[in-house]
Amino acid sequence: MKLGLSSLRGLLGSVKDAAPAAAGRLAGGMGNRGGSVGFEQRSRMMEYDQPLIWVVLLLMLFGMVMVYSASVALPDSPKYASYSNYHFLTRQAIFIVLSIIAGALAFRVKIETWQKWAPYLFAITLILLLMVLIPGVGKGVNGAKRWLSLKIINLQPSELMKLFIVLYAADYTVRKQAVMHKLIKGFAPMAAAVGLVGLLLLLEPDLGAFGVIVCIAMGILFLGGINGIWFGGISAMLGGVFTLVIVMSPWRRERIFAYLNPWEEENALGKAYQLSHSLIAFGRGELFGVGLGSSVEKLHYLPEAHTDFLLAVIGEELGFVGVLVVVLLFYWLVKHAFEIGRQAIALDLTFAGLVAKGIGIWLGVQAFINMGVNLGLLPTKGLTLPLMSYGGSGVLLNCVGLAILLRIDYENRVLMRGGRL
Repeated sequence: MKLGLSSLRGLLGSVKDAAPAAAGRLAGGMGNRGGSVGFEQRSRMMEYDQPLIWVVLLLMLFGMVMVYSASVALPDSPKYASYSNYHFLTRQAIFIVLSIIAGALAFRVKIETWQKWAPYLFAITLILLLMVLIPGVGKGVNGAKRWLSLKIINLQPSELMKLFIVLYAADYTVRKQAVMHKLIKGFAPMAAAVGLVGLLLLLEPDLGAFGVIVCIAMGILFLGGINGIWFGGISAMLGGVFTLVIVMSPWRRERIFAYLNPWEEENALGKAYQLSHSLIAFGRGELFGVGLGSSVEKLHYLPEAHTDFLLAVIGEELGFVGVLVVVLLFYWLVKHAFEIGRQAIALDLTFAGLVAKGIGIWLGVQAFINMGVNLGLLPTKGLTLPLMSYGGSGVLLNCVGLAILLRIDYENRVLMRGGRL
């Protein structure tokens, strides 16, 4: 009996000693698993550039509010009599939703896939630019044929070209890196491609888009290591070409003269009508603006207030402060794109780095031209404010481009953390 009780006490003691150890191992295992999941979720979030996402969303939503404000009175005019007050707001909201979906899909595509398809996307867009010029196929608005009607949305191939010239120029620079310092083998083929694009755009006509595309291509070639002497010479030649185009076109020449003196009575009521009313809008806005929705210039005085001259409405309703916020957001966006590109190049991802910087050049140049036109610093050109102005093709392609930028940053972060793509 003694032996039995002694054995029982020993057994219970063993169980008592083993239980905490087993419980500890179990708890430790569960804790590690939970900690691992939590860490994995946190690390996953760290792989996405959240500030970039928030800035893009802020610009689009701010733009949507201002598009509504700028267009709410348009149905009072005979041209838009059949539209409701919410027509442009509703369509812009739909454009933004579609753009976010397109951006999410574009983000899923690896950068190496974009590089592989870059020449083909460029060639397809060239065909679309040709189709715009075919009678009965291209759609004309205000004397310019720049759109292809897809029933739900009007596709503007020049917007596609702005994105695909970034991919094509970056891919070309990587492929021709060894001969980039040579004129015939390095620069001439790219110049011929951009020249063909320019010819098609001038036939639409769309000099503004051509200017942006030239800046993108030249910027990427410069960053890719083109010979400095050739770059300077070609830049001077392009400046001469643009000057010649303006001089040989009477209506462009008149627009330049009107821009130089917008307050002359004939100009203020003619070629400089938009510019003069845009400047009046900024003058009325002063420091803090007249208040959201209280613009007078949008009441059929300032044409295209919801597209090309949206910044003027912002200046009138929200003043210098509102304009400054927009400028700072675009400055941050461009600066951030160059930082992402620099990091990609440091990781030996040259194509990705050039694409990131090319997207920064694209958005920066177009925003600068639009703001310059609105403020009277540049002659009037039909270029929208990226992400903000009303329009389907523009917002959608801006979102796709920024999704590619986000993907480049994502791949940078994964590689820096020792992961695989």
